[in-house]
Amino acid sequence: MNLSIKGCEDKSVWNEKGYTLWSFDREAVKRNTVSKPQWIHFGAGNIFRAFQAVLCQQMLDNNDMDTGLIAAEGFDYEIIDKMYKPHDGIGLCVTLKADGNIEKTVVGSIVESLTVDPENTQDFARLKEIFRAPSLQMVSFTITEKGYSLVNAAGEITPLVAADFANGPKAATSYIGKVAALLHERYENGACPIAMVSMDNCSHNGDKLYDAVLSFAEKWTENKLCKEGFIDYVKNPKMVSFPWSMIDKITPRPDASVEKILKEDGVEELEPVITGKNTYVAPFVNAEECQYLVIEDAFPNGRPSLEKVGVIFTEKETVDRVEKMKVCTCLNPLHTALAVFGCLFNYQLISEEMKNPLLKKLVEVIGYEEGLPVVVNPGVLDPKKFIDEVVNIRIPNPFMPDSPWRIATDTSQKVGIRFGETIKAYDAAADLDPKSLKKIPLVFAGWLRYLMGINDAGESFEPSSDPLLDTLRPYVSDIKFGDKDIHDKVSPILSNATIFGSDLYKVGLGDLVEEYFVEMLEGKGAIEKTLKKYL
Repeated sequence: MNLSIKGCEDKSVWNEKGYTLWSFDREAVKRNTVSKPQWIHFGAGNIFRAFQAVLCQQMLDNNDMDTGLIAAEGFDYEIIDKMYKPHDGIGLCVTLKADGNIEKTVVGSIVESLTVDPENTQDFARLKEIFRAPSLQMVSFTITEKGYSLVNAAGEITPLVAADFANGPKAATSYIGKVAALLHERYENGACPIAMVSMDNCSHNGDKLYDAVLSFAEKWTENKLCKEGFIDYVKNPKMVSFPWSMIDKITPRPDASVEKILKEDGVEELEPVITGKNTYVAPFVNAEECQYLVIEDAFPNGRPSLEKVGVIFTEKETVDRVEKMKVCTCLNPLHTALAVFGCLFNYQLISEEMKNPLLKKLVEVIGYEEGLPVVVNPGVLDPKKFIDEVVNIRIPNPFMPDSPWRIATDTSQKVGIRFGETIKAYDAAADLDPKSLKKIPLVFAGWLRYLMGINDAGESFEPSSDPLLDTLRPYVSDIKFGDKDIHDKVSPILSNATIFGSDLYKVGLGDLVEEYFVEMLEGKGAIEKTLKKYL
């Protein structure tokens, strides 16, 4: 049992072990894709392989598509060279269900895999050919929010981007520079319409992609490195659209326990690869069963009928409401609360935390009682049912190997959106008062204790990576158990509206956070004691 074309020839061997394989004619689909490509995806990581690729396979099996997916990787070429190509683009998606069952799907919908590497002349020539094709309808992306940034941490244009601005589309080497160059190739060869669809987990993702691509069009036009009409092509939504989307599906790093199950079934060559850019990739992905994809229906060249496999197409405003519902109230704040306290209580799995009645109660109150009152119902998804699924199925799923340490990464960049928007909504509402929020401040107090790097047992730990760690930790570095006079030390953090979205003192929450924090400093076990007191 090998994940390759040859290894999948005898499907009965796989079926006997409980694996589902594709039923479409893969060779015919591959020929169709080569001659009339419809969908290319940038970002060949786990979410793509567990979500978009599975959706495409379902459509192919149902005869709702006759072309497959093209995977393009523009950052870490080794993912293609060392994982996709050795396995003929075939992968394995293991869906870990909360009831203990697992679904094992061999995914064959990715029929081409390419590096977005100008030095790989064969791959890059094929990419240009794809972008010239009038049949191409959708270019989708999961390259992470950082992938759309043209600047470094200091806000300066990166050297690669600066070089691309100066050298033009024929010599682009930065990620978005290469994408813009391929779009320019399409413009110069018929200027056919196309949808550029970011499916990354960030707000207003379509705008981030548009702004990045437009920057190249503007600079190249200014420097007379492209035809004048290219910038008008990019700006015209009837020619090039940049729809917003909201995506939600947890796909942790491929887990050793899942690999063990597959090996016991007889699947061979499952060894992961750690690339030179420190990407961890395996022939399989493990993922939760719940998933959502909501996309603004703006496709000037048509699109695959993905609504037939559960994708929701709607207006931009509705996508925005769904995004805010998820990120600001119904999912992400609950995850961050568990991440902070999970590290403080030394949990290794998020799911294990939901067995702790205190932490379960904490996220239920934050979701249902403090968050839900300010959620604008998007209509296409019910906010309460969404939280129900999060609290009762998704987070407690014992088979999802997700850790609080992973989710605690970059917390300083998250709290302003995940909690700050709720605080601002309370502050703006005539019938609500931020001072009525009691559990969100508990999370902030826990985060101060987390920044100290001392857990509830009094043991030191290393916080997860965060761009503000070196800035914030000195404020709490000399705070000791039993300290009560902590205002001068923590007020620079709690008053920082860049972090929290508001000055917490001005909205009436800063003093409460301090009060909770002092109680969490009473000694070993003080964090649990504080949670018991207020929950």
